[in-house]
Amino acid sequence: MRRTFFLFLFAAPLLAQQSMVETAPPKGPAIVYPKDVILVKGAEPSASDAKTPLPEGGRIADDAYRNDYFGMTYALPRGLKQPFAGPPPSDSGGYVLVQLQAPEKTAVLIAAQDLFFSASAKTAADLVSYKKETLPSYYDVERPPAELEIAGHPFARFDYVSPVAGLHWFVLATEVRCHAVQFVLTGRDTKAMETIVGEMNAMKIGNAGAPACVRDYAAGANVLYRVEPVLTEHKFNRIPVRIVIDTKGRVKHIHFLAAFPQQAAIITDALLQWRFKPYLVNGEPAEVETGLVFGGAATKVVKAGD
Repeated sequence: MRRTFFLFLFAAPLLAQQSMVETAPPKGPAIVYPKDVILVKGAEPSASDAKTPLPEGGRIADDAYRNDYFGMTYALPRGLKQPFAGPPPSDSGGYVLVQLQAPEKTAVLIAAQDLFFSASAKTAADLVSYKKETLPSYYDVERPPAELEIAGHPFARFDYVSPVAGLHWFVLATEVRCHAVQFVLTGRDTKAMETIVGEMNAMKIGNAGAPACVRDYAAGANVLYRVEPVLTEHKFNRIPVRIVIDTKGRVKHIHFLAAFPQQAAIITDALLQWRFKPYLVNGEPAEVETGLVFGGAATKVVKAGD
């Protein structure tokens, strides 16, 4: 089953309405599974090393959300807490980075969409425009998509409201490392929401020391040598992978957004044999980050010119 990040945007109203009355997951009866059922763990994120920062690796400490991958430090709005962690990344590159909420206060959802794997958006502005274009008729547009600057970065903003529920949404998105990083604010008090938007100017975002981010770099003439992975298990899931290529054209880091362990092991073994043309910045070799999608390919060795 393919998951898409846009589920998070459309789920945001429901999450936010729940946040007005709940501060922790509701307790209920224990789940009872049918007899003679084998539970199989699904695809999950993983990486080739534990040192390289990952998009899902953010944390809350000292009343701030910090994410080394996005170079982000965001002071939590007063009174907001993270009651529970979000889901793992989706196979279309969607992340729920952190959900902040408290009773009767503005809720803040920080999310990200990997633009390498998005089916409908190539930029943060595209993502915000898509939200407006697909907004259900029972919401009213309060502010059409527009550009603004926050914390020294260009953002796209879109506001809408539910007249029936009396809830307002502010959607703000910017691009960092080929991801659309989004802040979705939900609440009834628009003045309090504007205050939170203003406070966002104090955050730090953007990783100047990160590898260059280039879509589709692992394709065509850039690939000098590769070995296709043989996926022996009969699974047909989409396997999105981000890789970092070093200055010598070798794969330095591999990040699986969603893969079964055996799939990750087989693909890792293949990717470590790939060789690329070094990426150049001002004529000098530089590290580059890009994305690929695997799933059920047969094994073969390919050399440039074949």
